[in-house]
Amino acid sequence: MNASNDRSLTIIGAGLAGALLATLLARKGWQVDVYEKRGDPRVKGYGGGRSINLALAERGRHALRQADADEAVMKQAVMMRGRMVHPRDGQPQLQRYGRDDSEVIWSVHRGDLNITLLDLAEQAGASLHFHRQLDTVDFQDRVATFIDDRDGGRHPIDFRSLVGADGAGSSLRAAMRLRTDLGERTDFLDHSYKELEIPPAADGGFQIEPNALHIWPRGHYMCIALPNDEKTFTVTLFLPNHGDPGFDTVHTPAQAHALFERDFPDAVPLIPHLEEDWHRNPVGLLATLYLDRWYIDDRAVLLGDAAHAMVPFHGQGMNCAFEDCVALAEQLERHGERAEAFAAFQRERQPNARAIQEMALENYVEMRDKVDDAAFLLQRELERTLQERHPGRFVPHYTMVTFLRIPYRVALERSIVQRELLVAATRGLERLDQVDWARVDAEVIRRLQPLEAEAR
Repeated sequence: MNASNDRSLTIIGAGLAGALLATLLARKGWQVDVYEKRGDPRVKGYGGGRSINLALAERGRHALRQADADEAVMKQAVMMRGRMVHPRDGQPQLQRYGRDDSEVIWSVHRGDLNITLLDLAEQAGASLHFHRQLDTVDFQDRVATFIDDRDGGRHPIDFRSLVGADGAGSSLRAAMRLRTDLGERTDFLDHSYKELEIPPAADGGFQIEPNALHIWPRGHYMCIALPNDEKTFTVTLFLPNHGDPGFDTVHTPAQAHALFERDFPDAVPLIPHLEEDWHRNPVGLLATLYLDRWYIDDRAVLLGDAAHAMVPFHGQGMNCAFEDCVALAEQLERHGERAEAFAAFQRERQPNARAIQEMALENYVEMRDKVDDAAFLLQRELERTLQERHPGRFVPHYTMVTFLRIPYRVALERSIVQRELLVAATRGLERLDQVDWARVDAEVIRRLQPLEAEAR
């Protein structure tokens, strides 16, 4: 790589964000080198990172369209119309995300998506380097040294600028931290997760409704299942780290089986290898990463999970990272000086990252504790009605976050106001026909501007 080339860039991490950013920049004529600590997943199969299925929403699809990747990705995506809620007693009920099938999200497999994006990055002209773990960075002389995990060999390279797209455990962030204070802090959730699998039915089809995200809410814990295009479901159990139940009391496969028999009985026959999955798959941690500073002058910048890792409960981690990629590519094209581009990128994206991090934490409480609550369901019913009565002014929270591309910051600010309106309007009520419509309509008009005006 020619580090003196003013259109050259070195990306650390060939995961989803790294591959997409490489594609976007290479298509604009940039000389892009991508370094990845793992082997090439297209050769050895997918073997890195978390395997929680990912929810692809409009924000992510918009970014994919910029790279002409949307069509290839959507071939392996499975539509999810809403949440299929499995109560302790009674039949599962579908809670739609939007008004119809134009407002849905899509389940995609992380590994398959990564392979698709790597192919597109290479086709666009990016150079991919695998088995290269970032070890040290000399920011003064602009030299990054990588280690080959196969033989321990050290490989120094010159760089013009580094982009950290290497996830929550970012090696580039660690190197930057040695040079300057990034204001880094990590808040670990007091819950963790374990993955299981629902295999295909005997006839090769799905065992349960495929076009939904299945949720078994149980108060302070829950189980979810997302569909895969090979007719399986990835099941994820979220439990407290301590308690009954908790990962400190549910250790063995037999204890896990007993937990499912007690709390998720309708899921047990769907997971024939529950105990084997429990033994094989590790417990995953859940955390939110905050940084005050994402860049060092014109030498390095972080994006995606490397800058703002979040818990997965709003399904926006990948979508937010993809928005980062588009924003950084645009800022690099807009500004002649990279330090200015990196600073503008942080100013644009940091408030939005903080907003979706907050909303993701809030959504965990909603998913595990509220989706089968009568008061919450009445508020959801009122939310849909107010959307019809005040189109463009009262826009449901989930619609703003998932089906539109307004800044996350704006979505959070409006959602706080709308939640207050919904709670106040339904307090003490059991049915929608008891609502004081004149008062509610007046409050909506008084407190909410039309969305288009506020989002600009």
